[in-house]
Amino acid sequence: MTDTRAPAHPVDSEVDANYRIDVSKVDTAVLYRITKMAFRHKARMAIGICATVIAATFQLFIPQYLGQAVDQARGILAEVSAEGRARGIAEDALLSTALLLLGAAVGRGLFTMMQNYQGEAVGQLIGYRLRLDYYRKLQQLSFSWHDRVHSGDLMTRGILDIEGLRHWVDTGFLRMILLTCLIGGGAVILIRNDLELGLMALSFVPIVALRSSFARLKLRDAWMALQDQMSHLTKVMEENLGGIRVVRAFAAQAYEMARFDESSGKALAIAARRVRLFVHSTTQMSFVYFLAMAATLWVGGEKVLTGTITLGQLTETLTFMLILRMPVRQIGWMINSIARASTCGGRLFNVLDLQPSVADAPNAKPLQTNEGIVRFEGVDFRYPTWAKDERTLNDITFEARPGKMIGIVGPPGAGKTTIAQLLGRYYDVSGGRITIDGQDIREITLASLRDAVSIVQQEPFLFTASLNHNVAYGAPWAVRPDIEHSAQTAQLHNYIRGLPDSYNTLVGERGVSLSGGQRQRLSIARAILPDAKVLVFDDSTAAVDAATERQIREALAEFVAERAVIIVAHRLTSLMHAGEILFVENGQIVERGSHEDLMKSDTRYRQLYELQSRASSEDAA
Repeated sequence: MTDTRAPAHPVDSEVDANYRIDVSKVDTAVLYRITKMAFRHKARMAIGICATVIAATFQLFIPQYLGQAVDQARGILAEVSAEGRARGIAEDALLSTALLLLGAAVGRGLFTMMQNYQGEAVGQLIGYRLRLDYYRKLQQLSFSWHDRVHSGDLMTRGILDIEGLRHWVDTGFLRMILLTCLIGGGAVILIRNDLELGLMALSFVPIVALRSSFARLKLRDAWMALQDQMSHLTKVMEENLGGIRVVRAFAAQAYEMARFDESSGKALAIAARRVRLFVHSTTQMSFVYFLAMAATLWVGGEKVLTGTITLGQLTETLTFMLILRMPVRQIGWMINSIARASTCGGRLFNVLDLQPSVADAPNAKPLQTNEGIVRFEGVDFRYPTWAKDERTLNDITFEARPGKMIGIVGPPGAGKTTIAQLLGRYYDVSGGRITIDGQDIREITLASLRDAVSIVQQEPFLFTASLNHNVAYGAPWAVRPDIEHSAQTAQLHNYIRGLPDSYNTLVGERGVSLSGGQRQRLSIARAILPDAKVLVFDDSTAAVDAATERQIREALAEFVAERAVIIVAHRLTSLMHAGEILFVENGQIVERGSHEDLMKSDTRYRQLYELQSRASSEDAA
């Protein structure tokens, strides 16, 4: 059944691994989305905005009080020869102005601290929420998407991009309100005092805004390039650490160091270019600012001499410009924050907006298992990244049921592992269908399907945790006796009991402290611990010796009698006891039957069996 509905968001299998949107076209949408997330914390944002406005208001009072104090001080000087009573009144007024100035400064400091605290708090809450959403989305996206995306790039987006995005509230949104209040309120005050002088004092603002807009475009592109290069740097480091034993074995440390240095050097060059852009734009804005201040001082001084304005009003104008010195520099920081937030947000939301190509259907129901009969009915499949005419599987039909084990064999690349992946619905079939007890697996919930189908992966993956936790990963509430029984069935119990900490022994990263055979046996123990109705062994004993494999098979005999079992293997001794053996070649079943039936004629299976038998005899000799 094919879902023909148009998805509301991009589907992961239809999107290239480096999928990105043109950030220059979505800055507003991305910033709006981040701001909307911030306003989910209504109380904090309300406090932050109010604190910003109040802090800006207090800051606007400071120049007025200073101008007033200057005029009062001049009045005192003019009255030095006057009566003491008149001088005392002027001194009291100056003291009151000084106290008001101190109060305005203290109020500005307190509310600025409140603004910074709330802005940072909301940013941290946004970062926390996005980390959870991002990690959850990575768990949901299908294998076809993960097949094309490097984990280093995903880690960069989940760490650096979220870090760049969360600063938007404090360094972008609240700072924008602060600058609007300061510049807007100050403009009203200055123009009210003297139109010409006020316009001259504010002349640097449009020039700085225009220069900031150009800087924004360049900074955005530089930040995007830096993020891409950091993603590549993370990939290089991850590959080196993952293959550190191979690097040491081939004495390739110098090569790997040079490779990392080259990638790191490119990141440094981009970062240096970004710093130059930032410093250059900030320097230009500061120069324009000081030029405007010099002109204001010159014109204002002339007006004081002619008596058009008082010295206090000129002081007020210059003080206001001095107060704007830092905000002028912060315009560059704010523009940088806008560029960074829009770029990081665009990259992050590209992933968050994806819809898994493999997901629960709208009316999906839990799987109802009775007998546990698995059927592949004319199944076709091709990987989404391959050309349209490149099919991995073509018309695959078979049935597995309790008491009838299915073995699958064939040359490398024939599609054997793909069959196992399709049964777990890690990919969706291109044609035909797969059913369990007559229920199409596309019409049941993924959670119930994964509970019913247990797959022993071809490449076992172990977590950095105890052996106990690794075995019980699929059944975290399992009790110790059940865990030990599973390990005993997988022929691993005696080895674990011989360790100093037994089942509490910590497994190294990716299970490097265990041999290949031990990792596979632990993977088998993990798969059989849950009460799954369908078991799939995907070449899961390739690293296990023949004697141990026979012991595992004998221990599993009673366990698999009540479950549908599919065994994928290259070594025929692993599946020659199966009720039906499928020989897969070029994505098609070319031969099928029991071991005895396939050995009666000159089949590909018989040729492979004889080849492996001769190889075993030669090795034994």
